[in-house]
Amino acid sequence: MAPGNGSFVTQFILMGLTNQPDLQLPLFFLFLGMYIVTVIGNLGLIILILLNSHLHTPMYFFLFNLSFIDLCYSSVFTPKMLINFISKKNIISYMGRMTQLYFFCFFVISEIYVLTSMAYDRYVAICNPLLYNVVMSPKVCSTLMLGSYLMAFSGAMAHTGCMLRLTFCDVNTINHYFCDIHPLLQLSCTSTYVNELVVFTVVGINITVPSLTIFISYGLIFSSIFHIRSTEGRSKAISTCSSHIIAVSLFFGSCAFMYLKPSSAGSLDEQKVSSLFYTNVVAMMNPLIYSLRNKDVKTALRKTVSGIQF
Repeated sequence: MAPGNGSFVTQFILMGLTNQPDLQLPLFFLFLGMYIVTVIGNLGLIILILLNSHLHTPMYFFLFNLSFIDLCYSSVFTPKMLINFISKKNIISYMGRMTQLYFFCFFVISEIYVLTSMAYDRYVAICNPLLYNVVMSPKVCSTLMLGSYLMAFSGAMAHTGCMLRLTFCDVNTINHYFCDIHPLLQLSCTSTYVNELVVFTVVGINITVPSLTIFISYGLIFSSIFHIRSTEGRSKAISTCSSHIIAVSLFFGSCAFMYLKPSSAGSLDEQKVSSLFYTNVVAMMNPLIYSLRNKDVKTALRKTVSGIQF
């Protein structure tokens, strides 16, 4: 019996992405490659920002935190998923399940608010460029990040705390590649009404409020862009926002599709495919869409590489 929750189940079996044996090895190499790219991209971006003083600005401060979050939350479940592709016993303990759920929720919610802070940063940079250094002071940036992590902590505690109250009796097979909320709710032999209400409320707040903030920010941004007379200036302003809009749409859209509906709606196979976007694809793409198209990062990369003495 697991301590403190009255559960009869102490171990869970993760079914993974597919139960077809001939796909396990190809999927292992596919996601191993994606994970390597994710780690190298995000870790490389973190090191570049640390080593280059001209990148110590609000924009790259948020990008540093975004890369750190992507690196952490992709590492919460990807190593276990890779092991499950080549292992016959895809078992995770009760405490391992709760730990994975907590940190997954923490880093996903953190990313939501970091993306929101980045949208506000772009709004100030484009709409109030003369006041940018005053408005986006180190104190303000630190406060925004502290608020992001506090919201993540409270959300993760709410999800994990509600999951601890559930009882899991005989069925212990999770139809997923990590311990997500909806697959766990479907295993419970007690009422999950309170859990689903908490999920809808917490996710609703963490999706709606940031989405409105981003929508308003970009509404004001595009209004300012239309008043820019220079074609070059207008193109530069749009270029700094386009990548962020794509990433936000992909991340927020997949999260809303996953969680803003009852756990019984839709198949778990569909949910697994949807979750791949915000758990694998977004974390891998963020270093590319936020940095490799950026001249400052390219310059910093060239200086760092040329400064290495062999």
